[in-house]
Amino acid sequence: MTCCLYVDCVGGIAGDMLLGALIDAGASLDAVQAGLPIPGLAVRVERVNRRGVRALSLNVDAGNDDGHRRWADVRTLIDAAAMPDRARSRAHAAFALLAEAEARVHGVTPDEVMFHEVGALDAIADICGVALALEDLRVDEIICSPVPLGRGLVSGAHGLLPLPAPATVELLRGAAVCGVAEPGETVTPTGAALVASLASAYGPLPRMKLEGVGTGAGTRDPEHVPNIVRVLIGQRIATVLSPEEGPLILETNLDDLLPEFVPDVIEACLAAGAVDVWSTPAGMKHGRPGITLSALVALTHERAVAETMLRHTTALGLRVRRIEHRWALERRFHEVEVCGHRVNVKLGLLDGEVVNVKPEHRDCVRVARATGQSIKAIWTRALAAYATAG
Repeated sequence: MTCCLYVDCVGGIAGDMLLGALIDAGASLDAVQAGLPIPGLAVRVERVNRRGVRALSLNVDAGNDDGHRRWADVRTLIDAAAMPDRARSRAHAAFALLAEAEARVHGVTPDEVMFHEVGALDAIADICGVALALEDLRVDEIICSPVPLGRGLVSGAHGLLPLPAPATVELLRGAAVCGVAEPGETVTPTGAALVASLASAYGPLPRMKLEGVGTGAGTRDPEHVPNIVRVLIGQRIATVLSPEEGPLILETNLDDLLPEFVPDVIEACLAAGAVDVWSTPAGMKHGRPGITLSALVALTHERAVAETMLRHTTALGLRVRRIEHRWALERRFHEVEVCGHRVNVKLGLLDGEVVNVKPEHRDCVRVARATGQSIKAIWTRALAAYATAG
């Protein structure tokens, strides 16, 4: 089964809040501390109360760090750290999104971005710590609730900024968000970067066998809501959906969409929560060649995927069909080593028997780039490594 983590942004999210929640859920503080990219950083935790809810508060003692670093400086720190490959990749992904967001806000290239608050050692510890904690908990998939956004003003290195901070807004493009009535910063750029880089979907808690819960606390203690983030960890349950819960197919015929845009539309629909997306050649009116774009969607993601299809294509409308039910294999991940790098192999099980085996393509791409070998060669070696281990 897939180990799934659900991030419940009760009062918002920040890097230290998420790391505190993961440690509260069972991640080893020693493992996190040992893998941090800066020796001597002291991570301290304590139990606190936020509006009647017990939570773990986290503090990083970074000494007299000035907090000003370029993206290249942060990359060097992460690359030099003794971190597992997947943890390092997750840390890189979060900071890369931060650099891109700051670059768009300030009109520079990502390599020209000077991190201020988010370049401080405590922010580096938060992002790398979350990546290390996820690895310690062996989390494969992350799903996030809608992100609550406050409003108002905050003082930063660039002066007085509106809330949500401009970089935070950039990072949350494509995310499910909701406004809160009370003023104040509910989502930090570090928290937004982690959510944006880690979450595969936004929405309600998926079906899972619940195995662990953790609660992390923010530094403030407002009256209107517990300032906490909660994580729920469990094994995803593959079930046959009943007719009432059956997925939908959203589809539209297109004869005026540039073919180059089709892969981008498919990627955007998957990011919006579609289970699967495909295109089929179609003969259109007046003899025009075209495609039928189709997306398999759960009821909870219907509107998000529909809006994505309408925004990213030339369609003026969509058709919706209900699928009575579908059969789904149980899914598990098995980790193998290829050329000194970790690759996840996805397994499909029928009544406990493995009937499908497939190396994760993204992992194969990452290892191929790191080693200079072809993706096909890495894919083949991963499959052979699984067969040998089995």
